[in-house]
Amino acid sequence: MTIVAPRTEAVAPAAAAPAPGRRRRHSPERWTRLLFIAPAALYILAFFGYPIVKNFTMSLQEYTTKTFFTGEAPWVGLANYVTVTTSSLFGPAFLNTALFTLGSILGQFVIGMALAVFFKRRFPLNGFLRSMMLLPWLLPVIVSSATWRSILDQDSGILNRFLGAIGLTDAPIGWLTDPAVALIAVIIVNIWVGIPFNVALLYGGLQDIPEELYEAAALDGATGWKAFWHITWPSLRPVVSVVLVLGVVYTLKVLDVILGLTNGGPANATQTLAVRSYQESFVNFQFGVGSAYSNVLILVSLIFAVIYLRANRRAVDE
Repeated sequence: MTIVAPRTEAVAPAAAAPAPGRRRRHSPERWTRLLFIAPAALYILAFFGYPIVKNFTMSLQEYTTKTFFTGEAPWVGLANYVTVTTSSLFGPAFLNTALFTLGSILGQFVIGMALAVFFKRRFPLNGFLRSMMLLPWLLPVIVSSATWRSILDQDSGILNRFLGAIGLTDAPIGWLTDPAVALIAVIIVNIWVGIPFNVALLYGGLQDIPEELYEAAALDGATGWKAFWHITWPSLRPVVSVVLVLGVVYTLKVLDVILGLTNGGPANATQTLAVRSYQESFVNFQFGVGSAYSNVLILVSLIFAVIYLRANRRAVDE
C-alpha cells in the first residue's frame, strides 16, 4: 500500500498592499490639510521669517547707506556685536531696558488688577466707564506722546502747576529734561498706555470665576481680601501668567513712547536697546550695528516668548 501525499497547489502571492502609514501620508485628507496650512506657512515665512534672517545677516555685514548704491556689504563677522557690547551706551541701555520693563509691568499690572476687580462689581455706568478705559488704546501713540509732553512740560505743564498748587513742590520739576527723573516720567506714560490691555484680559478672566465660590466662601467668613487671596488669585493665575509674559515681550520693544517724549535723552537717561537700535540704524545709518542691537533684543524677547508659550500651554491644559 502506498501513501500518496496530498498535493499542495502553489498560490500566487497577492499584490502587496501599501502600508497603513504610507496610505495616510498620501491620503487626500492629508493633502487637503496641507493646502489649508500652506497660505499661513507662506505668510509666516515671508513676513516673519525673511525679516529675521535678513536682520541677522545684516548684523554680520558692514551695511551702510553706501550699500544701497553699490550693493556691496562686506562680511565683518561678529564685529558689529563687539561694537555693540563694548559701546559705553550698551550697559546703561540694557539697565534702562530692564528698569523700564520692570517698572511698566509692575505699574500696569497692579493698577490693571485693581481696576478689573473694581469693575467686576455692579454699579451704574459700569459699562460706560469700562469703555472709557480703552481710550489710551484708541489714541495713536504719537498723539498720546504729544499730550503727555504738554502735561509734563517743566514751565507750562499742568502737572507741575498742580503739584505747586497743593504745596508738594517748591520749584518746577523737569520731568523730561532732568536725567534723574526722565526715565520715571517715561515709565509713568507707558503705564498709562498699557493699563487697558491689563484691564481687558484680567476682567475677562474674572468673569470666568463662578459666583458660587464666593457665596460658599462667604458662608465660611472668607470675604474681601481673604476671598481675593483664596479664590480670585488661584483661579486667575493662568491668565495672570499670560498677561505678565505678554506685557514683558511688548514692553521690551517699546520705541514710539520714548521717541515721542525724550528721544532717548536727556543725557542718554532714557536710552533703551530699542532706542539704540533705531538711532544706530536711522540716525547714524549704521544698519549692521543697529541690527546687532535688535538681535540682542530679539534674543531677550525670545526667552520670554518661550515662557509665554509654556504658560499658555499650561493654561489650556488646566
